[in-house]
Amino acid sequence: MPEQSSPLDLAEGDPFGPHNLPYGVFSTPDHTGHRRVGVRIGDHVLDAGAAARALGSPYAQLLAQPSLMPLLAAGRTAWRDVRRALTAWVTVPAHRADVEPLLHPLDAVTLHLPYEVADYVDFYASEHHATNVGRIFRPDGDALTPNWKHLPIGYHGRAGTVVVSGTDVVRPSGQRKAPSDPAPVFGPSVKLDIEAEVGFVVGVPSEQGTSVPLADFREHVFGLCLLNDWSARDIQAWEYVPLGPFLGKSFATSVSAWVTPLEALDAARTPPPARDLPLLPYLDDAGEEEHGGIDLRISVTVNGHLVSEPPFASMYWTAAQQLAQMTVNGASLRTGDLYGSGTVSGAEPAQRGSLLELTWNGRDPLDLPDGKRTFLEDGDTVTLTAWAPGPHGTRVGLGEVTGRIVPSA
Repeated sequence: MPEQSSPLDLAEGDPFGPHNLPYGVFSTPDHTGHRRVGVRIGDHVLDAGAAARALGSPYAQLLAQPSLMPLLAAGRTAWRDVRRALTAWVTVPAHRADVEPLLHPLDAVTLHLPYEVADYVDFYASEHHATNVGRIFRPDGDALTPNWKHLPIGYHGRAGTVVVSGTDVVRPSGQRKAPSDPAPVFGPSVKLDIEAEVGFVVGVPSEQGTSVPLADFREHVFGLCLLNDWSARDIQAWEYVPLGPFLGKSFATSVSAWVTPLEALDAARTPPPARDLPLLPYLDDAGEEEHGGIDLRISVTVNGHLVSEPPFASMYWTAAQQLAQMTVNGASLRTGDLYGSGTVSGAEPAQRGSLLELTWNGRDPLDLPDGKRTFLEDGDTVTLTAWAPGPHGTRVGLGEVTGRIVPSA
């Protein structure tokens, strides 16, 4: 009989090869209550804690946890050491006898939200997105608000409604009022939208009353994931003046089950974008190439049909600047903090990261094989996927984030 191939013998160019190794939390059907830290390799999940014990790692206790929280809090030295160890465990032939029994097929496990979200902040960092939104809602005024190119604009969201990929999204209800309506009405949102984003996961906390400079970004941020900030545009439009997003955003935010460590994306770094206006010193990233942008190529599908390919490299504000802005007033970071990039949109119509832009607020419906769409209908499934350039011509895959719309409760 031919020798059976190992799950560690991946096809050339697999985006989830040893150069990637994202972290998640999983359980198996025989131990549904036992959540474990896992690392994705190809189409399998390695039980990281069990592997660490089997191979005598000093980080065995750190990895034998039901959540990524202890690893996130351990800091950059531990993050680097654990990653090096994991790379060796899945690449060195001498380890295969210990590692292979600890691999679980991806389609045979349940993936969970891998960390407890402490605080959630969402930004508005794409110039293309902000300009499109301004043109839609202020056609006779300036597309960008006067502060937009001076600071990363953001809002605080609801941490308790961040859900893992695959969780159904219940259509939210709330007040809405069209310009021609004499009074507001209450009911399910009729303009349910997506926002294709990238989320950043904080590991090391900071003290209240201190700020985090640009240069310390990698000391605090562990990694990133794809994020869909579902948005009820009709509820949002009626409520947001003068304080900004509230119930139109807080009903659900979906994130990938996998967190990609920043170190896996070193080959995808891009220089900071050119600035039109001078920045205040705490945001000035001239010469800070290590803390610039990241070349991520995102794809958005509705019911399996491609509708957009937003390029993350085009973002005006970087994740390091967003972290600096979050803390410049002395607000503290906590382990498990999550902040979103804001909708990722490019310069071309096919690169817009929301249905609001893609359909120009419903004026130009998308013509999909299963029918026209302005905003989401019950039963629609939205999936975000992405990849980034990796070392030696490889690709680094990001874990997908998907959600299905179900009728209002």
